[in-house]
Amino acid sequence: MALDIVILAAGQGKRMNSALPKVLHPLAGKALVRHVVDAARSLNPRRIVVIYGHGGEAVREALAAPDIGFARQEPQLGTGHAVMQALPLLAQPGPDDLTLVLYGDVPLTRPASLAALVGAAAGGKLAILTVDLGDATGYGRIVRGAGGAVLRIVEHKDASEAERAIGEVNTGIMAVPTRRLGGWLDRLSNSNAQGEYYLTDIVAMAVGEGVAVATAQPSAEWETLGVNSKSQLAMLERIHQRNIAQALLEQGVTLMDPARIDVRGLLSAGRDVSIDVGCVFEGDVVLGNDISIGPHCFLRNVRVRAGTRIEAFSHLEDAEVGAHCRIGPYARLRPGARLDEHVHIGNFVEVKKSTIGAGSKANHLAYVGDAEVGRKVNIGAGTITCNYDGVNKSKTVIGDGAFIGSDATLVAPINIGAGAYIGAGSTITKEAPAGKLTLTRAKQATIESWRPKAKRTD
Repeated sequence: MALDIVILAAGQGKRMNSALPKVLHPLAGKALVRHVVDAARSLNPRRIVVIYGHGGEAVREALAAPDIGFARQEPQLGTGHAVMQALPLLAQPGPDDLTLVLYGDVPLTRPASLAALVGAAAGGKLAILTVDLGDATGYGRIVRGAGGAVLRIVEHKDASEAERAIGEVNTGIMAVPTRRLGGWLDRLSNSNAQGEYYLTDIVAMAVGEGVAVATAQPSAEWETLGVNSKSQLAMLERIHQRNIAQALLEQGVTLMDPARIDVRGLLSAGRDVSIDVGCVFEGDVVLGNDISIGPHCFLRNVRVRAGTRIEAFSHLEDAEVGAHCRIGPYARLRPGARLDEHVHIGNFVEVKKSTIGAGSKANHLAYVGDAEVGRKVNIGAGTITCNYDGVNKSKTVIGDGAFIGSDATLVAPINIGAGAYIGAGSTITKEAPAGKLTLTRAKQATIESWRPKAKRTD
């Protein structure tokens, strides 16, 4: 059996009140439709076809990949019409091949639920993902006959009062025998309240032809929720973050408040990891064992090794942090920062594209950029590496055991030798030899004749 997947993503999303196509709005830092594509890929389909319409080029650019085909739906005349546009891109079907129809604005359906639906469709059946709702307003109802067999789906606007009392609803997600799909779509009519071609009408056609109609249900109702407004998007964001937090808790991570963490990518954590409130993780973040992260920290594409403590309000991006380091509070590690073990980066210290050797410290108010800092170096408060001359970036090299006094200015390119001492307040423009004290210091003078100007009283 070969599986093709069609993702409907042509809607405008007027209620989003945005120029951005609805399916490109982010959930957990990733476009809604990207969540759907990732779930689709987990099923190893033969091909994926995305149906686009409003904002089409933006959708194509966001999803462009060798395994994805695109078909434009213009105008948008319903779900059945949308799937019609995919037919030319589907391969000649075998007898057991299936087409799975997904929706680009329904981002949280688990791959396991989709796999169960595909399994229910085996043997030439049509399978529908359904869910039981307390309030089914607006949803198509599953109409069953004697013995519970599915007879058809009736849309809410076309349903009778008795049919509207049904709680089992169609999610729109279905697996269809591909060899029958084209014929069923050709027979669709738009004689309904919406004037659209409903994909759901093929269910009655299947029943009429003696094709068995099966159903499957997801493990949670939220797997089938779609996004039509910013309010719904925010609701799904919190559901998704709650699920991530629950998974972290089950892995043994301590979350000071599971409702106040945001993961917008992948977060991998070892044993005895503690995360305080308000932290945001983006991209690919890997935390080793015995790591503590203080409140309101931001980590993007970061590797942190065991025993490190990251204090409050620290910002780390595209950086690597060694074991048993102490970062922050209010520290910033920019792209290219690489810290060895037992490094201290303190409050209001910024490190960019620099390596910091084991045991080195920059505890206060410093900038280290485009630098190679050795082991057990002390960088005093107010020190900066002047790495940019307005045109080029240049490198600063500081040898092992060097001591950089407070408020030093190191003008790159420059080399500070191992064990060198730089006097406080110095501007260093030439090599500072190893083991020597180097400083620049203007002669201090007191002007005895100086008097402050008298203040005006008017």
